[in-house]
Amino acid sequence: MSMFCYQCEQASKGTGCTQVGVCGKDPRTAALQDLLVHVAKSVSRCAHRGAAHGVKNRAADLFVVDALFATVTNVDFDPQRIAELIRRGLVFRAEMKRACQEACRASGQSFTDLPGNGELQPDAELDELVRQGEEVSVRRRIDALGEDVAGLQELIAYGLKGMAAYMNHARILGVEDDDVYAFVHEALDFLADEPTDVSALVGMVMRVGEVNLKVMEMLDAANTGAYGHPEPTRVRVTPIAGKAICVSGHDLKDLKMLLEQTEGKGINVYTHSEMLPCLAYPELKKHRHLVGNYGGAWQNQARDFDAFPGAILMTTNCIQEPRESYRGRIFTTGLVAWPDVAHILADATGHKDFTPVIEAALAAPGFPVDAEEKRITIGFARNAVLNVADKVVEAVKAGQIRHFFLVGGCDGAKPGRNYYTEFARQVPDDCVILTLACGKYRFNDQEFGQIDGIPRLLDCGQCNDAYSAIQIALALAKAFDCGVNELPLSLILSWYEQKAVCILLTLLYLGIQDIRIGPSLPAFVGPNVLKVLVEQFNLMPITTPEQDLAAILGDSCAESAGSAAK
Repeated sequence: MSMFCYQCEQASKGTGCTQVGVCGKDPRTAALQDLLVHVAKSVSRCAHRGAAHGVKNRAADLFVVDALFATVTNVDFDPQRIAELIRRGLVFRAEMKRACQEACRASGQSFTDLPGNGELQPDAELDELVRQGEEVSVRRRIDALGEDVAGLQELIAYGLKGMAAYMNHARILGVEDDDVYAFVHEALDFLADEPTDVSALVGMVMRVGEVNLKVMEMLDAANTGAYGHPEPTRVRVTPIAGKAICVSGHDLKDLKMLLEQTEGKGINVYTHSEMLPCLAYPELKKHRHLVGNYGGAWQNQARDFDAFPGAILMTTNCIQEPRESYRGRIFTTGLVAWPDVAHILADATGHKDFTPVIEAALAAPGFPVDAEEKRITIGFARNAVLNVADKVVEAVKAGQIRHFFLVGGCDGAKPGRNYYTEFARQVPDDCVILTLACGKYRFNDQEFGQIDGIPRLLDCGQCNDAYSAIQIALALAKAFDCGVNELPLSLILSWYEQKAVCILLTLLYLGIQDIRIGPSLPAFVGPNVLKVLVEQFNLMPITTPEQDLAAILGDSCAESAGSAAK
């Protein structure tokens, strides 16, 4: 079997993975994921077109979001679990299709399913589902529609995938919005028609960015409503003696449940990678056995987990193929999965029993002694920064702060990401660096000092916390009575997967220009589409830290904004 996937930054040769995914995805899994997205489009067609006739199915809403999230890079690698999602979706599609046909017939209208969907059956064997997945592959659409049209369709699809991840996290904490579900169905129905009009496609791209801003606001409300606003916190990044559990991924509720179930059991809990910001939330850090962060970004997990003498819990992306050395003590939960890795399911109320994880931790040796103590400072989400906004504004007006750099996004293994380390090191001492997501691991262990008591490195949190960075920028623009593009602020972004894509679309929707992105441009953005993005937003690839810093700090707009602030 061959495959084609180019949804992540590490696509082979910068064009696409054709034999096996750089992420570890095999061709069967790739075909099943393509089919799952196709089934989601079919369910959304029923949901969108049936809505006008009163057809509503909450289970179908949740299925579509789960289906999109499951196909995000480094989430679900288990063909059997993906096949079960497909079968579930086909059941919803059949139910909703009947309801739509009856409602349309009653109103004298007709309902048409997607072409070729008659052969999709929920009782199909795995091999048959794989074959059907090959029939609706990304490669076939590229061959039929061309690079630009297919790439724009995929840009929309990938933005929706990232949005679905944020929707899933918010829903788990009880925050949902019917209008957002309706938009996802509308956008997938739009894609199901295989649109070729570039203007219509670009318009939908901007709408994805617009709605994703609302979704990020929902997630921010969910996290802060449940666990309080993050606070500036000095956190330990070296282990202490004792039994241990390492929690990776992004899900705050999973961590909270685990902390409650490990209370008083003599087990120390560590965050890993994107879970690091959890140590700044009041309702999470109050658990004394949440002792610190272990390891670095997601792509180093094999090395990190191999050396970790305890149990490991993966709550969402980004999982890599587990080594045999820790396969027996790593667990997955939620939508993340790997074949033959123990999975923790939720009951009907959402509760999860982490007893297997706890037992594995107690059976493992744990850390024998305390390591040398080292700490870093986190917790500068929007609430913490805006509480000192007046001080920040005064520092700009006094000429103490010349420029702000948002240097953040996804980390990854592909060469070229040392750019972000060098860029942060070379940022002048009178400039402030905001950062978020796991890209910060490239430089968050270094000392950057302060400007009049304001730390020069402000960690805004997870990629899920991009809303904080946006709100900080908007608040500064309001304080200076100017547009965001007139601020002495530059965005230097790294991307890897589809959550980064939807954040980028939100930034473009907000009209933010001059964004530098790397380490490479998306393979699904063809040259003609890139030309539009460059002309409209001046989106540009990173070059070298020296060249980019010189261009930014020598830019007349940035200088005039700084002068106006004074």
